[in-house]
Amino acid sequence: MTNTYTGVFEQVDSWWVGYVEELPGCNVQERTLEEARESLKEAIQLIIEANRELARREAEGHDVVREEFAIPVV
Repeated sequence: MTNTYTGVFEQVDSWWVGYVEELPGCNVQERTLEEARESLKEAIQLIIEANRELARREAEGHDVVREEFAIPVV
C-alpha cells in the first residue's frame, strides 16, 4: 500500500525545517533541503510503524477486527 503525505519545508537561517501536514508531530530539521526530504520520509515510516505496533499491543487480548481502508483525499 502506498500513501501520499504532504511535506512542508521552510528555510530558517541555515537550517531546513520540514513537517507533514497529515501527521502532527512528524518534524525534521536538516542542513539541506534534500536531507530534510529524506529525513521526513524516514520519519513518516518510523511513526507509522510505531503507531501500528502500539495499536497492536493495546489490542492484545481483545477481540478486534482489523480492516484496511483506501480513502481518496483531494
